[in-house]
Amino acid sequence: MFHRILDRLEEWLILSFMATATLVTFVSVVMRYLMGTGFTWATELTIYLFIWMAKFGAAYGVRTGIHVGVDYVVNKLEGAKRRFLVITGIILGITFTGVIAFFGARWVIFIHGTGQVSPDLEWPMWIIYLAIPFGSGLMCFRFIQSLLKFLRSGETTSAGPTAELREGALKELAK
Repeated sequence: MFHRILDRLEEWLILSFMATATLVTFVSVVMRYLMGTGFTWATELTIYLFIWMAKFGAAYGVRTGIHVGVDYVVNKLEGAKRRFLVITGIILGITFTGVIAFFGARWVIFIHGTGQVSPDLEWPMWIIYLAIPFGSGLMCFRFIQSLLKFLRSGETTSAGPTAELREGALKELAK
């Protein structure tokens, strides 16, 4: 139940950030060309929305298996060697994203203490920087889920039917 709610929240946030950034940019451009004026804060808001979207989108990528990966060697191996490489890769992902989440949280605390605000929106910068620990923490959680799934079933997260394409499969489709 928790995982399903988290999955939907993650998807909803990504969609909302993307839609809002698109809408703000579109309206600002239309206003600039039709009325000679626009929102002075539109570019700044769009950048912040895309940062948040990218951080949550990276976690979504881990969950769904859509990240670009160099898995040619892993797919050619079987047994213990394959298991070792998959587990090592996932543990490295957990470590990296965990470290980024930890230091991102420390950075947010530091920025909060400085009282910095964004130039145009005048929002507290620590709120904007929360994307780092939240997104990286969620990504770390998704790597942990992937590891547990692999340890239980031996399956890696797949991006669907295209993940099953192997050498020569595209040539067969082209015929």
